[in-house]
Amino acid sequence: MMPRQLAVAGALALFALPPAASAQDAPPIAERTAQSDLPLEGPRAATRIGHASLSISVTPATRSIAGRALHQVVALSDTAQLQFDLDPRFAISEIVVDDVAVPASGWRNPDGLLTIDLPRPLGAGERALVSIMYTGVPHVATNPPWDGGFTWATTPGGEPWIATSIQGEGCDMFWPCIDHSSHRSDSLDLMVTVPDGLVAAGNGRLVAERDNGNGTTTFHWQARDPSNYGITLQIGPYELAERTYRSRYGNEIPLMFWHLPGHGEEAERLLGELADQVRFFEEVVGPYPFADEKAGVAETPHLGMEHQTINAYGNAFRRDPLGYDWLLAHEFAHEWFANQLTHASINHMWLHEGIGTWMQPLYLGWARGQMYYDAAMWENRKAIVSRVPLVPPEGQLPDYNDRAAGWGTDIYYKGAWIMHTLRALVGEEVLSPALTELTYGTTDPQPGAIRPVNRTTEDFRRILQAHGAGDLDWFFDAYFHQAALPRLEARQEGTTLSLAWQTPSAMPFAMPVEVRVGDSIVTVPMAEGRGDLSLPDAGTSWLADPRNLVLKQDDAIDAWRAAERRRGD
Repeated sequence: MMPRQLAVAGALALFALPPAASAQDAPPIAERTAQSDLPLEGPRAATRIGHASLSISVTPATRSIAGRALHQVVALSDTAQLQFDLDPRFAISEIVVDDVAVPASGWRNPDGLLTIDLPRPLGAGERALVSIMYTGVPHVATNPPWDGGFTWATTPGGEPWIATSIQGEGCDMFWPCIDHSSHRSDSLDLMVTVPDGLVAAGNGRLVAERDNGNGTTTFHWQARDPSNYGITLQIGPYELAERTYRSRYGNEIPLMFWHLPGHGEEAERLLGELADQVRFFEEVVGPYPFADEKAGVAETPHLGMEHQTINAYGNAFRRDPLGYDWLLAHEFAHEWFANQLTHASINHMWLHEGIGTWMQPLYLGWARGQMYYDAAMWENRKAIVSRVPLVPPEGQLPDYNDRAAGWGTDIYYKGAWIMHTLRALVGEEVLSPALTELTYGTTDPQPGAIRPVNRTTEDFRRILQAHGAGDLDWFFDAYFHQAALPRLEARQEGTTLSLAWQTPSAMPFAMPVEVRVGDSIVTVPMAEGRGDLSLPDAGTSWLADPRNLVLKQDDAIDAWRAAERRRGD
């Protein structure tokens, strides 16, 4: 997902978004459903979904869905119950476990935690096949994709145009799941039934398209290792632009863009950008993780979202002076940093958004030159808030939408700048293999042998140090666990320039500082958070951090931001 600051106000104005017919009558979203990554406890911690099979019929006329979830559940420990997260607005008509119907008294879902009493207890390692039938009117997203749910729109031609976006609230908004970042099923069958004339673009590979002979068509998709929030419904009168990309690893990757009628030429242009971005990522990070399925994009009535192998795109094909489509690039980066590397909990969401955001200027520098990298990084720098820690303590769920705290902004821009600073500190020779291992679990990933990994910020520190970065406790504490940015104090007395880092961290901030002295650049080590430099004479000009390699407090940005706020008032 992209930060709110990047939203283009006119993106949705191009299309009709009729008011929800029953919006005023719809129940508010349940407190539990509105949250994601709640602690894994009890039966939710005792099981996982090995294979998920979802059959969902979508009826645009009533803005309703009817679904059947058929889950192969694996017991991780002994349990007499199953628990799934599911929005309680859905009416459950039937639950069957291993061909045994569970009586209505054997399940309950008053608050979004569906609890099922098993006909017989499961021992650790045992499996059960669970069928859940449900129907209802799903929650309508009020400001997609940042506020999740369904978007029911119409195209300029008047056809239904439907999309889900559920990152913040989670998978339980339209199917029964274990709504936690650490959980993903091994495989998925997704069968979506829609009125004839509409296409359901989905995750993974399309294995069948069936005319039901009753005015509806079913699209059957199969995917491996889908992330929970990456499973999506994207429906419209789509046409398909496609091409095949020959990877540097010798395999072929299908590139596919489901677009509205009349947008074929622009979709072909963006497929060209997508091919170039595959080349960049495979050179800089490693092989495209889902090459056996596709790199897919679907045009949507909301701005965008990183749905696995079928990214949502709603940027209206706008041109950018930087020479690329920022939204396409941002969401595609998430195939590596969200869908392949998935944070172990939402507290480490910067691993998705910060590294993904850094990939955009990095790509611009690779494709167009250093000036473009610097220009993009400067825009990122102006947006950093740094009022709360980037990685909150485990058990403390951050609020993405708390604009005063700014965490939902910092995970993008502060995260990107930490990566920029980290590269300056440890060097490309350390960061490059460490980033690859962080993403794949190996420094030699090969197509056909790639499985997603769950990571924490601590995993990243450990991997960097294993690759020769040295002790980085001080770096990670200052940038991830403290709110305020390090401040660089500089004082000249005669020919002596004294530098000192100030940070709330108890550990000395040992970030070396480049100093331009006259026409030369020298590096001051700052091992204990301070260092001195002798100048040729007292009148010699100097500038600390002339290449802006270090993320640090900048009073000018704060003064500018305060002035902008006053002007807005």
